Amino acid sequence: FVHGGYCDAWCWQPHFMPWFAQRGHATYALSWRGHGGSDGHETLFGASVDDYAADVLRAVREIGGEPILIGHSMGAAVIERILSRHPMRAAALLAPLPPSGLLAVASRLMTQRPDYLMQMGRFDAGNVSADVLAALRPFYFGDDTDDALVREAGKHLTAESSRALFDLSLRLSAPRTAEPTPVFVLGASGDRICRPVDVRATAQEHGVDATVVEGLAHMLMLVPGWERAALPLAGWIDRLKPR
Repeated sequence: FVHGGYCDAWCWQPHFMPWFAQRGHATYALSWRGHGGSDGHETLFGASVDDYAADVLRAVREIGGEPILIGHSMGAAVIERILSRHPMRAAALLAPLPPSGLLAVASRLMTQRPDYLMQMGRFDAGNVSADVLAALRPFYFGDDTDDALVREAGKHLTAESSRALFDLSLRLSAPRTAEPTPVFVLGASGDRICRPVDVRATAQEHGVDATVVEGLAHMLMLVPGWERAALPLAGWIDRLKPR
């Protein structure tokens, strides 16, 4: 499991990791350099998407075998960077950034909800204030997520690399590998950051149909009803050819 921007591996731990483990899958989640408990906080500002991809590939080598990569949001973009250079057993992109890049998402949010981007620029990693969490909540968690879980998630918010954000600002499309990787693309109708139209555009880039589940905010692995995202993902994994 590969987390998205501004957070760490914890986001997979409350629900997805134990749920998939109970279905018989060995589950792993990493925090990129400068995130969570990983080294590199002092040099985070200069970390590139290629650096994050290298972190994922290092974890793949340490795990061994042929793990399935599952990435969320910016983590999905990191996986796409890997797929442009390395064939993998399979990859799932959850709430992925659109092919037009992060700049298109930021421009839309600036027009529609400037308070969101203002609060993203204000938050102090490790000391997220209640008003910042309140502003971010509709975009990341929705209104029905338990307050305690939102507060816990706030403890895992971190600064993000300006270099990586710049890397993802423009079109994400990259040449596919000579050996195509099976790709699954999933989004949620309630996601106000990576909207269903963005998810479908990403799926089209990979030549697959998008799965869009009802409801669920951007952090679809944490919010109530997260099983609606986990079930189709598990079904896709079960249908993969054995390796």
